[in-house]
Amino acid sequence: MNTRIIDKIEQPADLSGLSPIELETLAREIREILIETVSHTGGHLAPNLGVVELTIALHLVFHTPEDKIVWDVGHQSYVHKILTGRREQFATIRQYGGLSGFPKTRESVHDCFETGHSSTSISAALGLALARDLNKEKHAVVAVIGDGALTGGMSFEAMNHAGHVGTRLVVVLNDNEMSIDSNVGALSGYLSKLRTDPRYYKSKGEIEEFLRRIPSLGPKMVRTVERFKDSLKYLLMSGIFFEELGFTYLGPVDGHNLQALRQVLERARGVKGPVLVHVYTQKGKGYRPAEKNPDTFHGIGQFDIKTGEPIAKEGNPTFTRVFGDCMIRLGEEHPKLVAISAAMSDGTGLKCFAKKFPDRFFDVGIAEQHAVTMAAGLARSGYLPVVAIYSTFLQRAYDQIVHDVALQELPVIFAVDRAGIVGEDGETHQGIFDLSYLRHIPGMILMAPKDQNELAAMLGSAIGYGRPTAIRYPRGSGMSDVIDEKHSPLELGRGELLRQGKDLTILAIGPTVYSALEAAEILAKRGRQAAVVNCRFVKPLDEPLIMTWAERTGRLLTIEDNTIAGGFGSSVLELLSRRGWRGECYCLGVSDCFVPHGKRELLCSAYGLDAGGITDFIQSKGW
Repeated sequence: MNTRIIDKIEQPADLSGLSPIELETLAREIREILIETVSHTGGHLAPNLGVVELTIALHLVFHTPEDKIVWDVGHQSYVHKILTGRREQFATIRQYGGLSGFPKTRESVHDCFETGHSSTSISAALGLALARDLNKEKHAVVAVIGDGALTGGMSFEAMNHAGHVGTRLVVVLNDNEMSIDSNVGALSGYLSKLRTDPRYYKSKGEIEEFLRRIPSLGPKMVRTVERFKDSLKYLLMSGIFFEELGFTYLGPVDGHNLQALRQVLERARGVKGPVLVHVYTQKGKGYRPAEKNPDTFHGIGQFDIKTGEPIAKEGNPTFTRVFGDCMIRLGEEHPKLVAISAAMSDGTGLKCFAKKFPDRFFDVGIAEQHAVTMAAGLARSGYLPVVAIYSTFLQRAYDQIVHDVALQELPVIFAVDRAGIVGEDGETHQGIFDLSYLRHIPGMILMAPKDQNELAAMLGSAIGYGRPTAIRYPRGSGMSDVIDEKHSPLELGRGELLRQGKDLTILAIGPTVYSALEAAEILAKRGRQAAVVNCRFVKPLDEPLIMTWAERTGRLLTIEDNTIAGGFGSSVLELLSRRGWRGECYCLGVSDCFVPHGKRELLCSAYGLDAGGITDFIQSKGW
């Protein structure tokens, strides 16, 4: 029986005794574990396949938990988890009660900071480094950031500050969009080695000191040498931009060459100030289907290992697909319609729109704040911008929505995808706050469709409202199996009565409408008649419809897949308070907590948002 190298690795310290050949074998074994596990659980495969050698090298050079490694976004931390004592639990990744797909401090002392959104690592790492300095400690701090995350403005704010304070900090730039140019790479590698050799720093300092001692001429000669050195850098160094920010630039280096990685990281560790190590990697490395289609395997569900094909589940069209199809139809009807994405053209369903209307599609990269304010500029100039961003990421542009869009009453449409309980990506990605952070903005129209056809109707109607409008819809398929191409405009602020009842009224929003209808069926069999209202609009509410059924039944229950605080239920309670209503009203939604990872159906059940949970709640109140 052959013993795998990986079976000997319980903690990162176990790597130190391995030979170069054993380390290469370990990398292959880790890739096998990644492919096998993610084929069953789903997850971020391509990014993790691309950082196997980089992660091994980081743990060879830096010694966690004493040294700190911050993973930007964190979806590429699977290898880190395997090497830090969580290999036995790795099969549970992204499953309810199992390992998170992102760094979690409560999982391991080796996870020093929790991440899930992009472009935060350098800021967090700088904070850790400054705390180290204040405590007079000596450990290293490393931020690992991808080239995509580097497009986020927060990254440059952090680098600008890090270069200013000059503390010891290692930033590893994982560049997986370009292949290595051997000529440029060799030259840069040589210059990096020369400039980071301790003997270089010593001799450089000695020469400068010697020149300064020469009366009159010395200082001028030092300045001349500095100018000459800088001119050479501009001519030869691809990393001059980072140098200007105050970082020593090392690289580029082959991110799949363990020996080269180990050497450059050792040099980086010895630099006295901030240093950036530029690493080239290949997304999906070691698994042919992922190498050929890294975008598909960036985040994927279950798939067949032999073919690389997803194990597709037949179902109704997804909300995202319907949104994308509807955008093309609306684009044909409205020449001024433009679409904006923040590095999610495929994920938001805009890929086909981009192909059909390339001049009217703008992907701004991971820059949600810029996306929103740019949309405001387009709207001010007479265009009809639709900004498609996941709910959890739109949080990052809150000030721009308030200050640049709503304050000026500009007709920007926000297509808020992945709203509500999303599932396996967990706490950092659940879209459970959008109703709360959008509802209180003056002038904002806020809608949530019960199904895909209602989404299409809302999108078409929003164009005619002429005001800031947000439509929030969930991940995955909806209840409609046939999608209509023609939809009548929805009257602003009008809901619909779906079921009559005399004992209580359920006010639902978004996909919870169908759970409410199912609950009403269960209650009917038990002799209780529940009216069900699809409110459609969180803002403005259909006040006449709500008050009619509040007076008629005397009991109201609101349902939403959003945090209860400040959400849909809160808006209904505010209405009832204004009207002086004296009946009973309760709100069902997500309690005051962050929702963990797990399948959406399981999580909805856990928070009482499925038909069974709604029915149990109603019966617990004696209704």
